[in-house]
Amino acid sequence: MVGIVPAFLEMARTFPEKCAVECDGRELTYAELARRVRATARELGPAPGPVGVLTDRSEATVVALLGILAAGGVYVPVDPAFPAARQQALLAAAGCTRVLGASGPGHASRTEPAATGLPATEPEEKDPQDRDPEAPAYTLFTSGSTGRPKPVLTPRRAIAASVASLRDLFALTPADRVLQFASLNWDTCLEEILPALTTGATLVFHREAYTGSIPRLLRAVDASGVTLLDLPTAFWHELVRHLAESDERLPDRVRTVVIGGEAVSPARLADWRARDTGRVRLVNTYGCTETTLITHAVDLHGPRAPGPGAWWGEDGGVPVGRALPHVADAVGPDGELLIGGPALALGYRDLPEVTAERFVTRDGPGGPARWFRTGDRVARRPDGHLVHEGRLDAEIKVRGIRVDPGEIEAHLTAHPEVGVAVVVGTRVEDRTTVTAYVVPRREGADDAALARQVLRDLRASVPGHLVPHRVTVVPGLVHTAGGKIDRLGTHRRHSPAAAPSAPAEHPGGLTEQDNR
Repeated sequence: MVGIVPAFLEMARTFPEKCAVECDGRELTYAELARRVRATARELGPAPGPVGVLTDRSEATVVALLGILAAGGVYVPVDPAFPAARQQALLAAAGCTRVLGASGPGHASRTEPAATGLPATEPEEKDPQDRDPEAPAYTLFTSGSTGRPKPVLTPRRAIAASVASLRDLFALTPADRVLQFASLNWDTCLEEILPALTTGATLVFHREAYTGSIPRLLRAVDASGVTLLDLPTAFWHELVRHLAESDERLPDRVRTVVIGGEAVSPARLADWRARDTGRVRLVNTYGCTETTLITHAVDLHGPRAPGPGAWWGEDGGVPVGRALPHVADAVGPDGELLIGGPALALGYRDLPEVTAERFVTRDGPGGPARWFRTGDRVARRPDGHLVHEGRLDAEIKVRGIRVDPGEIEAHLTAHPEVGVAVVVGTRVEDRTTVTAYVVPRREGADDAALARQVLRDLRASVPGHLVPHRVTVVPGLVHTAGGKIDRLGTHRRHSPAAAPSAPAEHPGGLTEQDNR
């Protein structure tokens, strides 16, 4: 299996003068990108270990990603908009001692990604060809119940296997232009960046695409000649609603729309099918950070969808598809989806007990095999497609980002005026929002003021997807007969209209997405 960096460098040799990255009209050719990647790798030195990158929507992040991989290091993206304490916690959890970016949060060493390339005559045989496939390629984070994010170590064989499948799934060619839309701190961005740059396609950054405005996004897509869009399902729901209400059309060059992260609304799918969208592939996808990008997919509409008569969502929900060629899957007796194959992560860094709980070994036809317990309950349709039927635990998706309510609850109860707290996910139109219920530590507190203070403190310490849409102060939580906190019972008893509460000043932009 060809690694990511060798595959990219092969494209640089094949299409040296072709545009690799377009950023707000600036073009970077494959040859120049390759020179900058080599320069960054030389600057880092051999085996630099985990390297933090303060990401931004420009070619600099792409150079840093590929340069770290070329040097044999571990790429660790960090959003510079996160509170400083959160940045430090992520870098420390990943083991970073070096940070690339314009301004780091005071770590051991700070370096700019290389801006100038090496001479074009640098011997090609010095380019990296093979690295240990089990060596980590990058570290991303998922939500943890303790209040600390869990660092997922993804090996090189996993990302290579996944990207190879995605090139085929998307049917990418060098003529394609792929919009970089996803947050650069979640793995969805890698399914935009890496398949494109290992195919000879062009990766497009456009500032108008990140405003949260659908009309501006459509104008940016049209002006940039984008052919492939990868959107969180919640944002696609808003796009469908806009197209239906405004009578606008997708730009003519868009041929594929990839969605994922949350359940597809059958009503929005019906609206999409009613539009003039038959020429456009609509691909629904599923995957976890621990199983590397996309593991399951299905064409819901368009030229590759099943023939006439197939109506997704009419009976049993909209499917998330079948396993891609590099993926093995199984459904446990409780309906839990298990994923196997070469795309599994190594586990959670420095968390052996959590790793052992989620990554399990089970006997199979070929002997013992390693599987990841997704926590998702699924059913397999007669045609082989999987339908998502909810979670086996309390985990929720917020704008496509997996969130363990326990992490938010841990931050809430760290507040000196909060005794206990519970967090639930609630549906608002076609997306999920987070509601928190907190019990004051002392009687006589100003409940409305406490709700506002809790929100202010959270916004100063955690990323936006961990800030509840609403905090409601209540006199007590509901418990089950066994004495455990009943999240749904608490939510049913204490509606926001019945108790002092405060809505977040920002419900969250739909462009921050993440892991599927």
